Amino acid sequence: MQRALFFQFLDLEGRQKMGRVMLVKFWFLLLVISFGFLSNTLGQQQDDDGDDDDDTSVYIVTLKQPLIVHLYEEEELKHQRSKHGHTSKFIPKLPPRNISRKRHARSKRPPSTSQTHDSFLRKTLKGEKYIKLYSYNYLINGFAVFVSSQQAEKLSMTREVANIVLDFSVRTATTYTPQFMGLPEGAWDKEGGFEIAGEGIVIGFIDTGIDPNHPSFSDNDINSHHSYPTPKHFSGVCEVTPEFPSGSCNKKLIGARHFAQSAITRGVFNSSEDYASPFDGDGHGTHTSSIAAGNHGVPVIVSNHNFGNASGIAPRAYVSVYKALYKGFGGFAADVVAAIDQAAQDGVDILSLSITPNRKPPGVATFFNPIDMAILSAVKSGIFVVQAAGNTGPSPKSMSSFSPWIFTVGASSHDRVYSNSITLGNNVTIPGVGFAIPTDDGKMYKMISAFHALNNSTSVDKDMYVGECQDYENFDQELVSGNLLMCSYSVRFVLGLSTIKQALDVAKNLSAVGVVLYMDPYVLGFQINPTPMDMPGIIIPSAEDSQILLKYYNSSVQRDVTTKEIVGFGAVAAIEGGLNANFSNRAPKVMYYSARGPDPEDNSFNDADILKPNLVAPGNSIWGAWSSASIDSTEFQGEKFAMMSGTSMAAPHVAGVAALIKQSYPQFSPSAIASALSTTALLDDNKGGPIMVQRTYTNPDQSLTNATPFDMGSGFVNATAALDPGLVFDTSFEDYMSFLCGINGSDSAVFNYTGISCSAKNASISGCDLNLPSITVSTLNGEKTSQRSMRNIAGNETYNVGWSAPYGVSMKVSPTQFSIAMGETQVLSVTLKAMKNSSSSSFGRIGLFGNTGHVVNIPVSVITKIASS
Repeated sequence: MQRALFFQFLDLEGRQKMGRVMLVKFWFLLLVISFGFLSNTLGQQQDDDGDDDDDTSVYIVTLKQPLIVHLYEEEELKHQRSKHGHTSKFIPKLPPRNISRKRHARSKRPPSTSQTHDSFLRKTLKGEKYIKLYSYNYLINGFAVFVSSQQAEKLSMTREVANIVLDFSVRTATTYTPQFMGLPEGAWDKEGGFEIAGEGIVIGFIDTGIDPNHPSFSDNDINSHHSYPTPKHFSGVCEVTPEFPSGSCNKKLIGARHFAQSAITRGVFNSSEDYASPFDGDGHGTHTSSIAAGNHGVPVIVSNHNFGNASGIAPRAYVSVYKALYKGFGGFAADVVAAIDQAAQDGVDILSLSITPNRKPPGVATFFNPIDMAILSAVKSGIFVVQAAGNTGPSPKSMSSFSPWIFTVGASSHDRVYSNSITLGNNVTIPGVGFAIPTDDGKMYKMISAFHALNNSTSVDKDMYVGECQDYENFDQELVSGNLLMCSYSVRFVLGLSTIKQALDVAKNLSAVGVVLYMDPYVLGFQINPTPMDMPGIIIPSAEDSQILLKYYNSSVQRDVTTKEIVGFGAVAAIEGGLNANFSNRAPKVMYYSARGPDPEDNSFNDADILKPNLVAPGNSIWGAWSSASIDSTEFQGEKFAMMSGTSMAAPHVAGVAALIKQSYPQFSPSAIASALSTTALLDDNKGGPIMVQRTYTNPDQSLTNATPFDMGSGFVNATAALDPGLVFDTSFEDYMSFLCGINGSDSAVFNYTGISCSAKNASISGCDLNLPSITVSTLNGEKTSQRSMRNIAGNETYNVGWSAPYGVSMKVSPTQFSIAMGETQVLSVTLKAMKNSSSSSFGRIGLFGNTGHVVNIPVSVITKIASS
């Protein structure tokens, strides 16, 4: 396979562009480079990634010597432990994250990390050709290098090298959602109003860049009465390029860089459309950034229609972008790791990744991959990291975000729906989608099929796709003028070979009153989202409804009795329009495309004792800022806002809430933020019933069942309650290391990535023993007891403990009641016993109910149960 083919995507994992669709059987091409991991001895063969005579590729190399920042943390930790004794409450005082920028005296200045890496490569690969792409000099002591497999093996044999991994590819995985999440009267009100919500917090985005000229990122916020203060803890910079000139950044958009060395070295980078700058040529990064931190009150004008005012979840938070994903090919781990490393060094507080790997990492466990391990170091340095779950649902074990130190977010609906419909002459009304104006009130118009409006020089034999209305020269204007033109909608619209915009242009050129797009009868399984239409129009997403339309139309066609030729058209209809939103829908519900648990521990689909996703948040039909240069969605081309769907949109909602929590509790560790989000999550929808989940691609609302923790994690994000969680669960870096060491056969992987020897640790733990705000047991063999330690951050309170056991399991929790003062900790002991043999997942829940109103929610999941004989 030629290298260039590895990166062609017809749809990206973590999003659905409005106006496009998701197919039941995924009618898109996904050609990705395979993950290839090499141990210290390079025991596995490199993936084929080029011609037989050229096996050069990009490798990520980790060295054994820790960086200064980690040495500093270890010394500080030792000092504090000797001073205060061993305590899980201690949070080490970290050095400034821009430590590498500190100047040394000229005579004593040591070699930089980059210089050390250069020296090592020159010494090891004497006289040989290679290209060093990056030096990772904050979270990881390592580099990315373009070498042959033989050179990679030579590097792996040196005593300085701990680990070598073959680079792999990754992909990208609101006017109303703040209201749906209750922010105006809740979380924003607690923070002092939207004018200061998120102030002082820096959110970093690893995505496709940003459009700096968008009003969502202006520092001249007319809704605020004070300017942005300068964040003293942040040291990032803004690149200056022709597409991103000086002055692009401001007091809100305070950092912007791009990372593309791996892509450039591979020859897949197209500077004319990918832009070697932080500028967003795709639109995805601009969209996600605005969801989390876009300014409050920005008008959403699309196709000259006003859809309200947009706001980010934390509208006063700072934005810093690290572009490592691109329109044409997605991205590569080497570039993403460089972006993570730089974001941590710059001093971001929250890191949002709406990206996922193209496949599950091989090796002893999914957690051991360069991106997750770089994120572990980021979490160690105090950064809360949120990642999209991926759009590979609804199958079980479809999760694309794996590690317990990463907060994984699935996608749900919200209650706003833009409905459109068409009323036929036989009084049948068919639902559809499309941001379109209605036809004239009270008037019905004749419908004519594109197949029946061809001119004399056109036939289906000459153009089998003529019914998609992509060329006005194919049609007889006299037949179409003043009527509704009916066009077919097929898989070609998904592939970008046909577009709604072009069908609308054809209709206007033919003087049609409007357009009716119906589903091609030979294609099933489309899920179509609203798209702008600058004339009366509708898209009918249901194949069944399309058949009803066609049956009515065909029955109304008038034909000559003898020749059977068409002599008249009798079908009439009126389009109701789709610009008005309906807010009466039941929500949230977990969307069918949102990736599901259980969390796969390895490539053999063994289950991890980790709950994924952690949470769900609004991800479907989300308005967000759009890049002025984006040509990725023809329907929103040239617009300042676009509506998109996917877990990509859900993750920044949580990143924004995390910024509000960090603003309220500056000393919160990443695990404390994760705990506050999880334990306060909502379990019921806006109608008071349990949150539901779509379980099929086709007709997803006809397959609704109650959501389980493997669908929604702890539940739906509750921003207001998360600011007052009562109790928090803390998990330390040492805990994560003990967890990694507890994985069978992980000793060498742990040492290679972290330099820590598992044999030197006193103990290892399983995933269900991590101090997480959930309990997940992949195999319950007989009986198991787990403990959870909770710290009270509120006032003195007495809690009653209640629980419901998973089916086939008996559960005991102690104590059943406890009183706890501010700052104290309480240990909860949970004993699970398998009562019957079963391989079907079952779910329970522990609830802690405080007498001052705090409620702590702990989901319990058990997969395989083996009863004691």
